[in-house]
Amino acid sequence: MRLQDKVAIITGAASGMGQGEAVRFAKEGAKVVIADLNIDGAKSVAEDINNNGGQAIAVKVNVMETEDILNCVQIATETFGPVDILINNAGVFDKYATSLDTTLDQWNFYLNINLTSVFQFANAVLPGMIERGTGSIVNIASVAGLVAGKGGAAYTATKHGVIGLTKHLSSEYARYGIKINSICPGTIETPLVKDVLANIPKDLVPTRTFGQVEQVADLAVFLASDEAKFMSGTAVPIDGGFTIQ
Repeated sequence: MRLQDKVAIITGAASGMGQGEAVRFAKEGAKVVIADLNIDGAKSVAEDINNNGGQAIAVKVNVMETEDILNCVQIATETFGPVDILINNAGVFDKYATSLDTTLDQWNFYLNINLTSVFQFANAVLPGMIERGTGSIVNIASVAGLVAGKGGAAYTATKHGVIGLTKHLSSEYARYGIKINSICPGTIETPLVKDVLANIPKDLVPTRTFGQVEQVADLAVFLASDEAKFMSGTAVPIDGGFTIQ
């Protein structure tokens, strides 16, 4: 198993890509903390993992609240041990809202969930990783962090920010043995975007397909594992070739 006995916190793991990552990480031997505001969904995912021979707990976390983030890391450490892996997956989509159609309150909402939470969760686990000289952080960005037109103004800005933050954190902490990378999914079939998929033609993607949650989870496992030991600060697209056009 590639992640045997590693302790992993995965945010937004009650559904969608986060859920897929949690299940996949558990199969690879990780002890998984399902961190989500939807505690019933998180408990369901944790129960499924435990019933299938894995190890998982659910923790209710509002990623906009510093106290919740610190509490999650504390619970993870007390339950399983020091955190080895952080997957910053929690996010919200703005359904292609233009700048003029985005209020300041909406802007701050997307900023806090999509970017500030990444900053805060990283800061919560980095001191322990630095002390131990090892660790992996994987931030789920988007192709909207690489190009325009794959989200609205706020979503695009925050995902560009996630990639920039990933690069900067790597420049600061890679020297301590910590890998920090980002994944840039294209159109993945998840509940987050199910209501807009019908309006996205598949012929915009060279593969003529949309991505699956399991494919993102496979990439997250690779980046979190020792197989990616020489990778840090990257923004890896998984988009069916969308960004090559």
